[in-house]
Amino acid sequence: MATLHDFTATTIDGEQRALRDYQGKAVLIVNVASRCGLTPHYTGLQKLYETQAARGLEVLGFPCNQFGAQEPGTEAEVKTFCTTRYGVTFPMFSKIEVNGAGRHPLYGWLTAGSAAPEGAGDIKWNFTKFVVDRAGNLVARFDPRTEPNDPKLVAALEKALG
Repeated sequence: MATLHDFTATTIDGEQRALRDYQGKAVLIVNVASRCGLTPHYTGLQKLYETQAARGLEVLGFPCNQFGAQEPGTEAEVKTFCTTRYGVTFPMFSKIEVNGAGRHPLYGWLTAGSAAPEGAGDIKWNFTKFVVDRAGNLVARFDPRTEPNDPKLVAALEKALG
């Protein structure tokens, strides 16, 4: 059975990163976009990262341009936007596809998993949130409109942190 730790991804700076580097950490994975009505979720994601990183939480942002072409910039432009506009310090990765024939293998795994409350299936929009436990297992999936401070998401993160 696959886990998060079986995948690799390219960082926003162009380096290959084995996601096994996050072994022993709880992880919140989010497909993000800079020109979306939900873009202010970056503020809450950064706050979660700042307040919970010491407990072992990682937030991983995966820019995607598949929904309304709301992430049209280069990796450098995305990085600048996130750091200057929202103070993002959590790990960001290069743009990927989360649906369709070009779907990144990580998102193939994430969307195949039937994690409550959202369940399995294609990504519906930017800012879909996936919670992965310290062992690398998918344990929860949340609708894009779920705010980072939503009690149900926070409870799932608390459970994943142990």
